[in-house]
Amino acid sequence: MTIWALSDLHLALSVPEKTMEYFGEGWKDYAARIEKNWKKHVQEEDLVLIAGDITWAMKPEDALIDLEWIHALPGKKIISKGNHDYWWPSNAKLKKMLPPSLSFVNGSAVSWNDVAICGTRLWDVPNLSFNAIIDYKENPRAREKKHDDTKIYERELQRLETALERLDPHATLRIAMVHYPPTSNDLQHTDITDLMEAYKIDHCIFGHLHNVLEGKAQFGARGGTTYHFTSADYLQFIPKKIWE
Repeated sequence: MTIWALSDLHLALSVPEKTMEYFGEGWKDYAARIEKNWKKHVQEEDLVLIAGDITWAMKPEDALIDLEWIHALPGKKIISKGNHDYWWPSNAKLKKMLPPSLSFVNGSAVSWNDVAICGTRLWDVPNLSFNAIIDYKENPRAREKKHDDTKIYERELQRLETALERLDPHATLRIAMVHYPPTSNDLQHTDITDLMEAYKIDHCIFGHLHNVLEGKAQFGARGGTTYHFTSADYLQFIPKKIWE
């Protein structure tokens, strides 16, 4: 049994006009590359964690096309919400619609064998900047900002703590999934690193960042937690091994 992670798939089978190939050669044939690499590494008995930005679909019925595509790949999958997962319905509806090999965490926790996994979307952490490690490109799909970042962050921080409280206390391995980076690439102290240490999280999975310069995403271990940056394009669409 091995645990893998690969976030920010940005699948567009249901909405081909939104294919990520628009953003350059690095995304060329990305769905086919994900499938090839996934099948090369992941076995049926393995677990794959997908920390948000799963599909560009806007409606649950359209997202199901992409979710069924993921279902057809080997392994058990656990998904969490990203900032572009506009299709994401209520937890009750999502539980009914997911294909059998998929489960989710959303301010909640699940157990798999002797592993406990929790998660939430999170939000931009105040005072964190990734300008030095990203080659910024204009995103024509970005929505106009009409929200209070501080309020959203505080709400998401509370949701994360609620999820952490729901972890099985008897699990031998504890994993948290968030979409937004919980710390800087050089592992600065944040509210989230405090929570990860307090709840004895072994691994924290996240993505969200794109166009990261080669060799610049350092992250790693702090306070007993290993922080894994798993955006698909940064990993060359190859699942990252988290634990075996």
